[in-house]
Amino acid sequence: MDRYLNMAIKSVITEFPKVGTILKDYEIGCVTCGVGTCLLKDIIEIHNVPKPVEAEMMNKIEAAIKGGDTSKEEMQEIIGMPVPKVIAYSEPIQRLVDEHALIKRYLSLIPDLCDRINMDLEGNRELIQQGVVFIKQFADKFHHAKEEDILFEYAKGNTDIINVMLEDHKKGRCYVKSILLGVETGDAAFITYSLENYRELLTEHIKKEDEILYPWIEKGMSLNQIDELKGRFDIVDFEFGSDFYERWKCFVDSLDK
Repeated sequence: MDRYLNMAIKSVITEFPKVGTILKDYEIGCVTCGVGTCLLKDIIEIHNVPKPVEAEMMNKIEAAIKGGDTSKEEMQEIIGMPVPKVIAYSEPIQRLVDEHALIKRYLSLIPDLCDRINMDLEGNRELIQQGVVFIKQFADKFHHAKEEDILFEYAKGNTDIINVMLEDHKKGRCYVKSILLGVETGDAAFITYSLENYRELLTEHIKKEDEILYPWIEKGMSLNQIDELKGRFDIVDFEFGSDFYERWKCFVDSLDK
């Protein structure tokens, strides 16, 4: 078993597909994860698995590796109701989570926006362009810059996770360029395609950061480093202006109405 604990999770799942099913039952998406280099023994820490279910999950994985044949129904009976993920963030990390909440609100409006674009592109050009400005100014220049230029410096160990997050940021910027190209060429289908893919990308990206990346980075930080992080975020917030967040919140509120 020790050999598998020190093996990359993707390799373990390839050899023992049932392990992927067990992880999925615990809402750990290693099967579809774009990283896959995390060691099996690190899954508990990286995914912030609650202590009450840690032993159960690892027992199931060990049984699968050793040839046990526990059915999905039996696993569900033992697991019972899903354990809610209640994560207590530090003040600076909570700021990032709150910024995510505003971005998610905009993402939730994209399907309706796409319907409007398909019906009347010309009448919704300004709305599309305002959304692009929100993405570029708030989501990217303000929020993603905090992550790339500040938070990610505090990550220790598995840099593959950080690289995947950075790659998501790059993909998001490409989709934004595609939206603008669609506006320029008057191609409604290309605009909606780009918006929908941006929404799918960012929705999963935010979930990975809120539930996995942020807790993992924070766990490795000292209290002094968290205070330092808060101070660095304070500087960014000051540079953008005290009303920056509220202005973009009002924009999303107006779209919602």
